[in-house]
Amino acid sequence: MIILIFFLAHWFLSLFFQTFFLHRYASHKMFTTNIFFERTFYIMTYIFQGSSFLNPRAYAIMHREHHAYSDTEKDPHSPHFFTDVFQMMWHTVLSYRDHIKRLKEPEERFKGNYPEWKFLDYIGSSIISRLVFGGLYVAFYVQFATAWWMFLLIPIHFMMGPIHGAIVNWCGHKYGYANFDNNDKSKNTTPFDFFMLGELFQNNHHKRPNNANFGAKWFEIDPVYPIMKLMHWARIIRLRKAYL
Repeated sequence: MIILIFFLAHWFLSLFFQTFFLHRYASHKMFTTNIFFERTFYIMTYIFQGSSFLNPRAYAIMHREHHAYSDTEKDPHSPHFFTDVFQMMWHTVLSYRDHIKRLKEPEERFKGNYPEWKFLDYIGSSIISRLVFGGLYVAFYVQFATAWWMFLLIPIHFMMGPIHGAIVNWCGHKYGYANFDNNDKSKNTTPFDFFMLGELFQNNHHKRPNNANFGAKWFEIDPVYPIMKLMHWARIIRLRKAYL
């Protein structure tokens, strides 16, 4: 039970800050906040993503490229140009690395308006940090695992962020239904998306990329949106009006 709780906590907390901070804030600026809360969210993203911490600048640039070139050859991670999800993931890793090392100059329209914290970006992307988090995951399992098969979950902890991205980018552009014709292959993979916290409403999101609510139909519930509404009410963030 302890291992299950730990795994689910890591899965959903990592995913929450990926969709809330990296996707909805860094990439799309769906809300504004002050520097104190921005740094707080930055630190929490680092802690909960751990060994798979994703740099907000690199994430934002790649995601903006994805929207601009959705399911074309310039899309950094369209599943329709790869034979399997592993090839897509590897191509995504190479593109991400180029942005991290600033080996690739992004188009001007994809630059700026994303959070940067050079110190934490450096620490979070370092091999030492990733190894420390990895060691902590292993130590937790050594202490609390009660069966050998539980250790098979450890690689998922190591690669939590990229795994979330692979599920969304692969499934969200291959399987499901479409509410809108977006001139791409984006899909809503499932009408109920608790497991991926609304990220699999890709067709809705590509139609309304700046709308903080990824659901469109009455039965499509984005579990992150009510949390954002609550944070807006508490004046932690200020939701922006969505525009096409």
